[in-house]
Amino acid sequence: TPAQLALAWLLAQKPWIVPIPGTTKLHRLEENLGGAAIELTADDLRDITSAASKIEIQGARYPEHLQRLVGR
Repeated sequence: TPAQLALAWLLAQKPWIVPIPGTTKLHRLEENLGGAAIELTADDLRDITSAASKIEIQGARYPEHLQRLVGR
């Protein structure tokens, strides 16, 4: 599933990265755990990175009034 692929990608980034997905449903927990069984190849990771780099970010991270508070 997309969630499993996202979790597998996170696990493949660095050995100390531990995703903590939230859920309230048992079937989603079981689905999320399935992400640990997915082993992405170097080609998979390259393809994901390539696709993600083509996404154009739209808008600011925070509304302007909250952005002014960042780094204070």
